[in-house]
Amino acid sequence: MTKKVVLLDYGSGNIRSGERALQRVGADVTVTADFDAALNADGLLVPGVGAFEACMTGLRAVRGDVVVDRRLTGSRPVLGICVGMQILFAKGIEHGVETDGCDQWPGVVERLRPEAGEPVPHMGWNTVDVPAGTTLFDGIEKERFYFVHSYGVREWQLTDTRASVTPAVTWTSYGGDRFVAAVENGPLTATQFHPEKSGDAGAELLANWVRSL
Repeated sequence: MTKKVVLLDYGSGNIRSGERALQRVGADVTVTADFDAALNADGLLVPGVGAFEACMTGLRAVRGDVVVDRRLTGSRPVLGICVGMQILFAKGIEHGVETDGCDQWPGVVERLRPEAGEPVPHMGWNTVDVPAGTTLFDGIEKERFYFVHSYGVREWQLTDTRASVTPAVTWTSYGGDRFVAAVENGPLTATQFHPEKSGDAGAELLANWVRSL
């Protein structure tokens, strides 16, 4: 059965490239900000490009933070991409401005700190350090993925081991600076990189997510 995926249109993100990438892997995609459609789809994809504060403002304007929370309460899958991943954390700090995120995970989104000589943003292809037993990276553990960002989560803070599902955290490094590249935490998954810009490897990652819905 074809899986129905809503790509949340809240004014941020590579909407059309994300739509095409999902269609490529066989999903039935609707691009909308409609609350009920986003709540009831088999999967919800939350994109994001730009500043943390602007993305949170746009997300709240369409009650996207509420729909994410309600979906997760009902164990319904959500995938965040780039800033769409970052806003799932507790807060972001950009240019000295602290903004509350969705707080689905504890942690702070902050500016990358690569070694001297490495430019920010981190832009281009990079490898990732994948833990064993992930769903997203099944069959593509050694592939490279495409990153475009200046901020990231440099410390994973969710340490409560009472949960029935232990989060699988994938890391990467840029200029010696280590940060979270992806998380799989029950129904909530996210990538800092752009699978829709990551060629065949990105397509396979999206296909793995769609198959899991």
